[in-house]
Amino acid sequence: QVQLVESGGGLVQPGGSLRLSCVASGFTFSTYIMSWYRQAPGKERELVAMIINTAGSTNYADSVKGRFTISRDNAKNTVYLQMNSLKSEDTAVYYCNAAWFFNKYWGQGTQVTASS
Repeated sequence: QVQLVESGGGLVQPGGSLRLSCVASGFTFSTYIMSWYRQAPGKERELVAMIINTAGSTNYADSVKGRFTISRDNAKNTVYLQMNSLKSEDTAVYYCNAAWFFNKYWGQGTQVTASS
């Protein structure tokens, strides 16, 4: 049974930091491209960051470049999203995604709110 379980969301003041984690099970984690997406109220889900399987290459949305860092620990079947200098516009539900060829899996999401 495939599972992606996110954690680490919460309420933070603008300028603050959060670290999201996503623990995967039920598939060969190391071979999958892992990504973080987000969806704000009234908006479409958008790609935030992705990390390629063994190569570790990363890609980021322009809106988060220089502030967010995606990383993975294949030994722990975990992908992380370090979010620094958070802005109010980063407020959204953040989803973990695993993809490989035609297989695509989603987590349940974790709420991130940047507000004073």
